[in-house]
Amino acid sequence: MRDVRIRVYPLIKFACMNEKIVGIIAVIIVIVGGWFLLSSTPASAPQTATTEEIPVTASTTTTTTTTTTTSSTVTGATVVYTNQGFSPSSVIVPLGTTVTFINQSTGNMWVASAMHPTHIVYSGTSLSQHCPDTTNSAFDECAADAPGSSFSFTFNKEGAWKYHNHVNASQFGTVIVTAAP
Repeated sequence: MRDVRIRVYPLIKFACMNEKIVGIIAVIIVIVGGWFLLSSTPASAPQTATTEEIPVTASTTTTTTTTTTTSSTVTGATVVYTNQGFSPSSVIVPLGTTVTFINQSTGNMWVASAMHPTHIVYSGTSLSQHCPDTTNSAFDECAADAPGSSFSFTFNKEGAWKYHNHVNASQFGTVIVTAAP
């Protein structure tokens, strides 16, 4: 009997060691996989440039400088939705601006006011109360749109309005509405 115990003990010790090694390898794989998943670079939205015209007039005896600044009225802003989320994740617009959300992802997009799942922050009404939104007063798309589609909403309240993709609530952003210029 003693001879059997001596032979079995090294096998048990070896099996326990293998379980620990397999466990350590599994933990390493999870950590490395998580790092790769979270370190992806989000897509950036196209930038819009504002130009200023400064004509200069000169004569031989005196120099006169005339500065004309043309201000562009903001009529809209664009947020692009990709598989990585909303880009830019935060936009600042004046009161009365229409923001268009364009779905360039491979999945559906449903833009909705915070808080998930009720969508009550912008309008003060619940999802079931304001969908369908016939008056354009609730910041809620009210349905999922396929890739290639877009959703536009005109912001008529000042404040920082958080939103999310109702289909994937881990993807979110903010529209900051300032007083009209």
